Amino acid sequence: AAVPYAAVQEGKIDVADNRVGIILTGGNVDLDALPWMTMR
Repeated sequence: AAVPYAAVQEGKIDVADNRVGIILTGGNVDLDALPWMTMR
């Protein structure tokens, strides 16, 4: 999931005006490091 997420973040994939989902899996995902988790 890191590669698609990085591509979206860097603007390599045009996702404007689209609903996009990326499934994050694995035990090495630090939920506190995700930008949308710090907005709470």
